[in-house]
Amino acid sequence: MFHALPSPLNFVVPFVIVLGVLVFFHELGHYLAARWRGVKVEAFSIGFGRPFATWTDRHGTVWKLAWIPLGGYVKMHGQERPEDASPEVRAAWEPGRTFHGKSVGSRAIIVAAGPAANFVLAAVLFAVLFATAGEPVILPEVGDVLAGSAAAHAGLATGDRILAIDGTPVAQFEDIQHIVAARPEQTLHLTIRRGGATEDLTVTTDSREQGGKRIGSLGVTARATEFHRLPPLKAVAEGIGHTYYVAEQTLAGLWQMISSGRGTEDLGGPLRIAQLSGEVAQLGVASLIDFIAILSINLGLINLFPIPVLDGGHLLFFAAEALRGRPLPQRAVEYGFRAGFAVLVGLFVFATWNDLSHMGLVRWVAHLIG
Repeated sequence: MFHALPSPLNFVVPFVIVLGVLVFFHELGHYLAARWRGVKVEAFSIGFGRPFATWTDRHGTVWKLAWIPLGGYVKMHGQERPEDASPEVRAAWEPGRTFHGKSVGSRAIIVAAGPAANFVLAAVLFAVLFATAGEPVILPEVGDVLAGSAAAHAGLATGDRILAIDGTPVAQFEDIQHIVAARPEQTLHLTIRRGGATEDLTVTTDSREQGGKRIGSLGVTARATEFHRLPPLKAVAEGIGHTYYVAEQTLAGLWQMISSGRGTEDLGGPLRIAQLSGEVAQLGVASLIDFIAILSINLGLINLFPIPVLDGGHLLFFAAEALRGRPLPQRAVEYGFRAGFAVLVGLFVFATWNDLSHMGLVRWVAHLIG
């Protein structure tokens, strides 16, 4: 898709496109919710720094495209707390149209709409892909067989298609994974098709620990993937379902890092996203759309984490305000934002270190020093 671009632009251009789409829809969620709840939106910016293009719509919102494409923001009228604004600023506020003049419920809706827009975007993109390029279905065909595995001992071979396990029909490779995972160190009866003939095999599964429990293992990889186009309504339903599945798997992976010592080498930052954006873009439009959808889910989840500065932190403060019947003390909010900012800086540094390590820069510098 971007093969004709000079090498650096193979990563920069896709990264700007990916980030621009994600930020635009996230901020669009805030914008639309603010308009719905009667809050005036003063500015909508894609990028930071000096704008190179601006225009004002009929509602008085100034739209900006800025030179630094690393984020964006929506500036709402009266977004500052009254005690943080000067008398001159408060005097210019339009009654009934300020953010902090709205109920805690309306403010929570506006803040939550950003992450919600990311989930909606992902579901729409998945639905479009399933209706056009098709939904990927990993066939229940054996690819590689690991040496010494349960599959190897049972005599499974590359190209075998597993039709049923203990009489339960198998339609895709995920069905095999689910059945086997629930049956560690148990004997299963497989019905397979090999070379046009149907055969029966018996296999005793291996077991391994994952997430603090034992799960079954067969020791095979998938061989092929087919794409099945779906009717529009089914594509929408599958798009929503796949969005939920990706979010669930993302949270499960994060929980494994926290609870069971899973390695954190998979955590990446902007450099990794830029690298992957370039690599995925070269695979075609469909792959890039799928990548944007997955990143959109991740962005929505991250913003819901209860860390001050993020949308989830604001929602946490709003929940406390609703329970107390009044806002939290200004000093508590200030300390919370300082702590949240420190956490984000720490995560950013750690993720960037991971990115540099994956790109080989850390090893190269260590080699020079050594």
